[in-house]
Amino acid sequence: MEEELKCPVCGSLFREPIILPCSHNVCLPCARTIAVQTPESEQHLPPLLHPRGPAPPPSAAAAAGPGPGAAAGSAACLDSECAAGGGGGGGDHADKLSLHSETDSGYGSYTPSLKSPNGVRVLPLVPAPPGAAAAAPRGAGPASSSLTCPQCHRSASLDQRGLRGFQRNRLLEAIVQRYQQGRAAAAAKCQLCDRSPPEPAAVLCEQCEVLYCGPCQLRCHPARGPFAKHRLAPPPAPPGAPGGGGKGAGGGRRLPTCAEHDLENYSMYCVSCRSPVCYRCLEEGQHGKHDVKALGAMWKQHKAQLSQALNGVSDKAKEAKEFLVQLKNLLQQIQENGLDYEACLVAQCDALVDALTRQKAKLLTKVTKEREHKLKVVWDQINHCTLKLRQSTGLMEYCLEVIKENDPSGFLQISDALIKRVQVSQEQWVKGALEPKVSAEFDLTLDSEPLLQSIHQLDFIQMKCRVPVTVPPVPLLQLEKCCTRNNSVTLAWRMPPLSHNPVEGYILELDDGDGGQFREVYVGKETLCTIDGLHFNSTYNARVKAFNSSGVGPYSKTVILQTSDVAWFTFDPSSAHRDIVLSNDNQTATCNSYDDRVVLGTAAFSKGIHYWELHVDRYDNHPDPAFGIARINVVKDMMLGKDDKAWAMYVDNNRSWFMHCNSHTNRTEGGVSKGATVGVLLDLNKHNLTFYINGQQQGPPAFENIEGVFMPALSLNRNVQVTLHTGLEVPQCVKQPKLPNN
Repeated sequence: MEEELKCPVCGSLFREPIILPCSHNVCLPCARTIAVQTPESEQHLPPLLHPRGPAPPPSAAAAAGPGPGAAAGSAACLDSECAAGGGGGGGDHADKLSLHSETDSGYGSYTPSLKSPNGVRVLPLVPAPPGAAAAAPRGAGPASSSLTCPQCHRSASLDQRGLRGFQRNRLLEAIVQRYQQGRAAAAAKCQLCDRSPPEPAAVLCEQCEVLYCGPCQLRCHPARGPFAKHRLAPPPAPPGAPGGGGKGAGGGRRLPTCAEHDLENYSMYCVSCRSPVCYRCLEEGQHGKHDVKALGAMWKQHKAQLSQALNGVSDKAKEAKEFLVQLKNLLQQIQENGLDYEACLVAQCDALVDALTRQKAKLLTKVTKEREHKLKVVWDQINHCTLKLRQSTGLMEYCLEVIKENDPSGFLQISDALIKRVQVSQEQWVKGALEPKVSAEFDLTLDSEPLLQSIHQLDFIQMKCRVPVTVPPVPLLQLEKCCTRNNSVTLAWRMPPLSHNPVEGYILELDDGDGGQFREVYVGKETLCTIDGLHFNSTYNARVKAFNSSGVGPYSKTVILQTSDVAWFTFDPSSAHRDIVLSNDNQTATCNSYDDRVVLGTAAFSKGIHYWELHVDRYDNHPDPAFGIARINVVKDMMLGKDDKAWAMYVDNNRSWFMHCNSHTNRTEGGVSKGATVGVLLDLNKHNLTFYINGQQQGPPAFENIEGVFMPALSLNRNVQVTLHTGLEVPQCVKQPKLPNN
């Protein structure tokens, strides 16, 4: 966690940390060091603003280092008080707003001479050329100040308050204080112990200035002789502990007050500005029209979001620990298998007398290289996974410390950034990241049967062959790994054992699901392939063949795959309008807006008969939700059916209409209410669409002669909540009668 508590500029623990607009933190003294000034109408930099207060701490000065204008006190204090102390209205010049970056701030001719311990470039304030201030016109624009984040390199302008305009990160400051106290407490160990670790100190000799535990004090510092006059005192308590002289992390902390109104405590949270506010901020109009919520409620909500994100990272960390154990076992297996292969190889080579001596050395070298390659790959994977695990663990510990804090406003200042960091950390554990990149097996096979004249050509058979290459044999389909799910199929295959012919790739072919011709669906080196977007309730035939430089081998046996009879799908969060809110594993949809917003399903249909239902969970103020089908490129910020990409039925509490291209037809009595069920029947064999409400057909078939690829669709606003039910059989009343068998 210590990495989370270090300033990116000075590399030390944070001192008076402030929150930049980009959500990163920096020490206040370091912020004064890296802040820059540029005039609005001049190319050169203005004179330094000399701070009126005390000089920056030694660590900040050390971080600045020697350089142009970096003498004692040259780091300009950009707080409003320091700027005001510059004399002659210099504070006004220093605090005007001016957004600029390193590329357009006029620093092209200046070489940065300051560098932090972390390698962050620090641009010092450089004095203006001699006579520049005198030559400047009287009406020239004032200087502006800005601060570039040392982590993301985003520039932030300083307003009239200077650095005081940035909020103080009180939670981070409290955590740093606790961390220092714990480190100081851990340091109070006996200085003469020969145990590892040393025992905690029990007494401190004020004359010797040595810490002793109980046994060491009796042995090394008895209360007799010259030691009788020495005074033994309790060991010093760490700062912040009871009796330790520092302010504890508990009730001694002053309640935070509003930055705009010093006498008012934070009581609300402005969602628009993402900052805590007091009641005067609302009364005086600054946040009057913003979305404002209770501070405690938002605190609990953001804590819940951060805790939920942490659970995901914690699960990944557990998997990573198990994966590290697996990798370490893999190392042992590789070592053992490598030794076994070496022993086998030596035995075979020794049996082939003198002619095999020189060839044996070459083969041993190849086995060693293979083992070293595998070991290197595994070690690289261990180091990479260990680094990610350490970063995730540090972030988790820091977040847990933040959650322990009881300062809602301080928590909400950093919660959004922390939630994003935790989510990004969880996304870094992508699929396949916790799988070994190499196996413990050595794919090396030595053939010792050739005649003596072929010994000098002996080599591992997976290497480039010196004999004519023939086409690959027939691949074997692994039926235990072949499967179907919904409207996708997965096929797996392998080459037969003891097959020595090299394989450069495979060709997988699939028919159209209706007994038509085969077509290529995959060409590559993998032996596992998944094909999506097939028709439901269809039978597909698949086959595979291998190829190499000599040609294409014969086809495998044909495998028959049956897709699902009915479609199982959910609402699609990736294509939904941003105002749509999905829950219940993307089965339930609602909306944040009073305007109609569209959400699509995850399935696409171009063939067959499909039926699904939508249950109305909430229905307030008589809105008009719309149900139906749409193309993938349907407009999503208006009611379904208003453009030519959707076919829908919209309904209120009394009646319904069919709509396509904003044309309303077939008004039908009978509406929906809370608890109603709307059924959608898409018959692509007859190319029509029919709707049902509570099991009864609503009007005639809504649309006919529809062709193409369609996705289930729904539009609703915040007054409606709908739950999707899929995988349903087509209602008996619309099923096609079965023909008698001949």
